Formats: sequence, structure tokens, C-alpha cells
Amino acid sequence: MNAKEKENLGLGGNLPAGHGGDGSCHLGRVSSQTKDLYRVITGRGEVTAEVSGRFRFAAEGPADYPAVGDFVLVDRDDDEGGHAIIHCLLPRKSVFIRKAAGTAKEEQVVAANVDTVFICLSLDRDGNLRRIERYLGVAWSSGALPVIVLTKADLCDDLSDRLTRIERIAIGVDIVVTSSQTDDGWQAVRAYLDWGRTVAFIGSSGVGKSTLINRLVGRDLLATGEIRAGDGRGRHTTTRRELIALPEGGVVIDTPGMRELGLDGADLARTFADIDDLASRCRFRDCSHSGEPGCAVEQAIGDGRLEPERLASYRKLKKEARYEGLNSRQIEEEKITAMFRSLGGIKNARRLGKEKNRRRHGY
Repeated sequence: MNAKEKENLGLGGNLPAGHGGDGSCHLGRVSSQTKDLYRVITGRGEVTAEVSGRFRFAAEGPADYPAVGDFVLVDRDDDEGGHAIIHCLLPRKSVFIRKAAGTAKEEQVVAANVDTVFICLSLDRDGNLRRIERYLGVAWSSGALPVIVLTKADLCDDLSDRLTRIERIAIGVDIVVTSSQTDDGWQAVRAYLDWGRTVAFIGSSGVGKSTLINRLVGRDLLATGEIRAGDGRGRHTTTRRELIALPEGGVVIDTPGMRELGLDGADLARTFADIDDLASRCRFRDCSHSGEPGCAVEQAIGDGRLEPERLASYRKLKKEARYEGLNSRQIEEEKITAMFRSLGGIKNARRLGKEKNRRRHGY
């Protein structure tokens, strides 16, 4: 691997102080994972690795283990002498997290150290603006820069109108239009890639993520699926997480887990910056935008500056984020607490009820 290729994968820098300066450890990047084994790219090639016993003992949950895109320190940079041992996980500059399967609270890292995340939406469908808002919340909270990619532009008859609708909700986010029917229809995406830059694609099945990645790679590396005629949906063609170095510079992380990303910790403030800005002008600081006097949010809806559907989406995602990771009993308790919040909580509501009952019965 030459210096340019090392730089592209982020392996060209020096090891952190105190980690392998004596040659005992080597810098690597996780390219894929199969159960407890990892494929790690080092300066000399790719090795199969597993975490050390000390690493496993110190890990408090799935999120503490390496994931695709992570930088790690391994004890060797070749496959001689068995599996390499991962001793250290380096700090992440961005991270995509979902709830681990079968658990209420444990988090699992889907991808790490992504610079730009492409939110893909197919223009041959109606387009779900609410789904874009959800993805934007997740993207902003990850630490990566979101970019909306509109695919299959050749199948869209009202491109200008669609762009206008998306621009209204994608505040401060670039929007690029692509088509797979022309040789250069994907070049708008290529402009966001450069040596040492890592990107990821998220979006529903069938929107053309694998097709775009194949164009960037320059060959049919990933399988692409047909769209079902009945509902316009596609089949998942990505079956495992994988890091792919591009020949013209840049790295793509392709992972099937991006659809299941939860809203826990999602940055809804940046996604709904327009609503937060309006809310700051409401007469009351704790305005719920549900009939209070002097509500700037409701006034904006009345004036046509804010769509009612966007406010409804904002409320829905905030509620979803609040319940993320809770079991059914915890969700019910949270709902009850929210119902009585205006009365000062459940305990205060019970006290008020008892006082009212005493007055009613004269004691």
C-alpha cells in the first residue's frame, strides 16, 4: 500500500502517544465484521483480527466494540502467526448508533468516522418528506455532514416542485440530483469525495444506493435489486457492513443497518431549526403551540409560512425520541407523567385530587 492509499484510509498519521511508538502496535481500520472477527486494513494489507481479553473485559456494551470505519491498534500488520489482536479502539469523530437487537437499552455502532452521509430519496416515488426529517435528525446527531441525494431524476416530471418542497425542510443542507441513465449522472456525488474522506449512504431499499456506489467504484461490486411492481419498494441488496476504498479517492461505508437507526439523541434542533426559531418568539417560554395566546408557531401556520404537517412531524419525532429504548411499562409511566406535567407532576396531581375531595365532603 502506497502513501496515497494509506492517506485515503486515514492510516497515514502517527500513532497516538504511548500507543505503539516502540513498534508493538500498528494502526488499522476496520473494513468488515463477521460475528467476533474483524477484517482490519493496515499499512501492509488486510488482516483478520479479534479483540483482546483485556479489551473484552473492559467493554461495558456493544457500542464499546469496534465497528466498520473504526480506527484500531493491532499487534501485527500481516496474517502470519494467526489472528491479529485488537488492543485499543481510537476515539471516534462521528458515529451512527442503533439499538442492539433484542434489547431495550444496549446500543450498537453501525458505522464510525463518517465525514459525509448521503440521504438518498428516489424521485420516481411521491417522496416522504417526514422520512427525510427523521434521517436528518439522525445524521446531524452523528457528527457527520448530511447531504440529500435525489436519485432517478430521469423518471421525475415535476423536479422543480419537488426540489422546492425538500428545500423547505432541509435547512442548511446541500441537495444534489442524480440519474443512473447517463454516464455522468452521478458526478454530483463524486464532488463530495476526496482523498481521506469517508461517506455513507442511508435511505429506503430500492432508491439506488448500490447503483451509486457501483458507479463510484467503477464496477458492479454490489448487487442491485429490482423494484416490486405492487408497492414500488425494493429489496435489501446489502447483507453485511463493508468499507470500500474508491479508486479516485475517498472511502464508502455500505451497511444494511442504516435503516434501523433510532432517534435516541437525534439532533432535532438542527433538523427543525425553523420551528425552534419561531418558538423563541412565542409569548410564553413553555408554549406547547396548541392554542396559547401569542404563539408564533401557530401564527406562522396561519400565514402559510409553516406547514401543519411539519409541526406534526416535529411533535411525533420528539415523542419518539423520548420513548426510544424504553420498555412498555416505562413508556406508560412517561405518558402518565407527561399528562400531569402541567399540574406539577403525578404526586402534586394526587395531592390536588385529595384536597378537592376533602372540600367536596366538607372535611
